[in-house]
Parts: sequence; structure tokens; C-alpha cells
Amino acid sequence: MLLALLLAACASAPRRPAVALPPLRLAPAALGCELALQQRLHFQMGRAERDLDALLEVDADEARLLVQALGQVGVRLRWDGVELHQERADWLPPQVRPERVLDDLQFAYWPVEAIRAALPLDWAVREGACERRLLRGGAAWLVVRYEEAGQLHLENVAEGYRLRIESVGTGAAGCSGGRS
Repeated sequence: MLLALLLAACASAPRRPAVALPPLRLAPAALGCELALQQRLHFQMGRAERDLDALLEVDADEARLLVQALGQVGVRLRWDGVELHQERADWLPPQVRPERVLDDLQFAYWPVEAIRAALPLDWAVREGACERRLLRGGAAWLVVRYEEAGQLHLENVAEGYRLRIESVGTGAAGCSGGRS
């Protein structure tokens, strides 16, 4: 019986990342445009799935993100290029970390040159026609696939989750939509 309890506890414990992804912490101005997106997020980790709504705004001074589910705020963050101000709801799983959300957004939307400049020497970013990959040791640990206008799929191989983002009314002023 004790063995069954231990196995159940291990199965429900948060998964340890295979590799620690480097933080990007890019300045909002490095995006090179203003962005205002209303988004529908579909988050999947293992068998758990959740749909969320988000509002993303970026200008030269600040990046702001609000994520909610069923009208309840889950994450609220503001990044000014120096400090990350964050609020996180207790009902969110511990794997959802606002600083990781910021890095995912920056990897998907900021220009590849800005990302490349922020990476440690043992990391690389590769961009193709419809895809961007974060690589270390030849393996892709974070992948973004750009699909129809306003839709992308992000797969965090290191931490074991996927995110589909559908943006409504792109509202981007002079942006290339994450593509350089």
C-alpha cells in the first residue's frame, strides 16, 4: 500500500524540466513596434488542458499581459525592461510561472536578432519560413510554429507543455508578427 501511495505521489508531482531555458528579458522597445492583441490560449500539459483569454499590449516603455479564465484573473504582469511586476492567482498550477510566460511571448513575437543577442553562448535560435526553434546541443527545447494570420503554436519541450495562441484583431502597428 505504501508503494502505491509513493507511485501516486510521484505521478502527480510537477515535472522537472529536462533543461533550464535561458531567460530572455528583452526590453519592450526591442520589439520595434506597438502591439495590442486579444488572444485565446489553449494550454496543454500532459493530460491537463485549459482554455484561457489574454490581453497583450506592448509599447516602447512596457509590456503588459492579463490572462484570465472564466472571468477570473490568473496572471497579470508588467515588464518595463528592468523589473517584472506580477500577480498570480492561487488557482493556477505551480508550473505556470509569469516569468516563463514573458519569455515565451518574447520568443514568439520579438525579432530573432534581439533574441539571439540575449542568449548564452551555448544556446542558438534558428528561424525558418514558418517556425522558430531555441536550440542547445543540437536539440530543440522551445519551438514556435506560425500558422494562419494571428495563430501560433508554442511547444516547450524542456518543461513539457504546449500552447496554442489565436489572436483576434492583431492591432499591431508596424509589426512583423514575431518574424524578422
